[in-house]
Amino acid sequence: MLTYLLAENTEGNSWTSYIWIIVLLVLLVAFFVWSFLSQRKKQKAYAEQINAVKPGCKIKTIGGIVGEVVEVNDADNTFVLRTGDSEGNYSYMRFDKQAIYQTMDAPAEAKEEAPAAAKEETDAEPAEEAPVEEKEVSAEEEKKDEAQDK
Repeated sequence: MLTYLLAENTEGNSWTSYIWIIVLLVLLVAFFVWSFLSQRKKQKAYAEQINAVKPGCKIKTIGGIVGEVVEVNDADNTFVLRTGDSEGNYSYMRFDKQAIYQTMDAPAEAKEEAPAAAKEETDAEPAEEAPVEEKEVSAEEEKKDEAQDK
């Protein structure tokens, strides 16, 4: 189609063919600028996500491993991930921060609302409170045991 338009305008009105070329070049440049800005925005969001990782965050790695961050070392750009089952069988792995695929923590606003909802649930069902405390105690014991093993 472009060659047809260019061939049609050879009868003295050559400026119209230049307009089409200029329009195409402007669209091409606009596409590259939009692509560059979009990519930079994604990189900035990913860098913020990586830098926001702290102990207690639940994350998923690029390998599909899900766990809780136990330790973050900013100097080495690494973190230690604790994975395991509900019975207290945990394993610890060290990853580079670039291995983070997704963080699974709720936003800060949802965290503020969650304690109020949890308080209402504990008033209604006090029996659920005991297993949660036992799990936290066993996690602390695991940390102590690991520190003693080292």
